[in-house]
Amino acid sequence: MFRKTLAAAFVASLLSTPLAAAPVEYNFDMSHSNLAFSYNHLGFSTTDGRFKDWQGTLVIDEEEPAKSSVDVTISIGSLDTFWPARDKHLLSGDFFDAANFPTATFKSTAVKKTGENELEVMGDLTIKGVSKPTTLYVNVNRIAEHPMAKKRTVGVTATTTVNRSEFGMGANVPYVSDEVVITINSEAMVK
Repeated sequence: MFRKTLAAAFVASLLSTPLAAAPVEYNFDMSHSNLAFSYNHLGFSTTDGRFKDWQGTLVIDEEEPAKSSVDVTISIGSLDTFWPARDKHLLSGDFFDAANFPTATFKSTAVKKTGENELEVMGDLTIKGVSKPTTLYVNVNRIAEHPMAKKRTVGVTATTTVNRSEFGMGANVPYVSDEVVITINSEAMVK
C-alpha cells in the first residue's frame, strides 16, 4: 500500500511540474521594427540613418535565455540618411562599398541574462567583409500575447557602439566620429 501511494505521489508530482519550454522561432514584424544608426558630425550635430531592408531569424528560449539566438542580414543598399547625396557617398568605396559588399550580417554566438529584462547578446558583426565580435545590449520591453494577432510577441530595444574604422570605413576620422551608435527597436511574433 505504501509503495502504491508513493508511486502515485511521484506520478502526480511529475504531472504537476511544468515541462521546460523549448526554443521558439519568431518572425520580425518589419512594420514595427527599425534598425538605426547615428554618429557625431564635426562636433556640431548628430547625423541619423537607418537600413530599411533587413531580415533575420530570432529564436527565444524563455526558460533558458542562453539557448536563444539571432541571425540578421542587412541590405546595405537600403541605407537611408534622409539626404540622397550623403547616401550615395556612404554606399561608395569610401565607406560601405555596396557594389562589392551588398550585405552586412550579425550572427549571435552567446546570450547572457544580465537583469530582470536585460540580456547581452554576443556575436559576430560582418561589414564590408570584415567580422568583429560585437555585443548587443538588449532590453526586453515586453513579451506577451499580442492583443490583436493572438500570438506570442516580443518587443526589444538593442544597442551597441562600433568603430567604423575597424570595418575599413575610416574616411574623415577623427573629424566625423569613428564611433557609430546602432539602435534596433523591434517587435517579433511567433511563427
